[in-house]
Amino acid sequence: MSSYCDTAPGHPLHGPYHDTEYGFPLVDEARLLERLALEIFQAGLSWELVLAKRPAIVRAFDNFDVDRVAAFDEERRGVLLTDAGIIRNRAKIAAIIDNARRVQALRETHGGFAAWLSVHHPRSKEAWLALFRQTFRFVGGEIVGEFLMSTGFLPGAHRAECPIYAQIKQLEPPWAVVDPAIFQAQPAKM
Repeated sequence: MSSYCDTAPGHPLHGPYHDTEYGFPLVDEARLLERLALEIFQAGLSWELVLAKRPAIVRAFDNFDVDRVAAFDEERRGVLLTDAGIIRNRAKIAAIIDNARRVQALRETHGGFAAWLSVHHPRSKEAWLALFRQTFRFVGGEIVGEFLMSTGFLPGAHRAECPIYAQIKQLEPPWAVVDPAIFQAQPAKM
């Protein structure tokens, strides 16, 4: 069975994402919101479609500036729903806007999105999923798992034989500095 590490390199869309973003530690608030939004947009669609539409999505969502996205009103939602360059799904767009507001709230309670992730790390995927469902909208197992792998909080983005794995490991992503047993299924911690 092939993996993303087998199929992505050399591909015009997947290759750059695989080689420079997927699994690399991420702490920038706008980039974290963007990554969560892209995973939400991907639900039920192909990752290739999301990557192809990514430049238009980033533009449409004001480079994922959290405060600007959180301020989107009904008029702006309407504009987004008519933008053929993005994925026009009413529920996904509403969730992304609401999630930006929830990231704003995380500033008050934890100092921001990255700090919230850090304070709750490490957890199993199941425990993360429970926490994300309490905190954000439109988040299921695949969305949460891919978001956390793509941002370095869960292992599994790359096979150990992939040259990118070694690059990421040198950056000490959150998953690499804890006992790997923690990522096994465990009851959710609330």
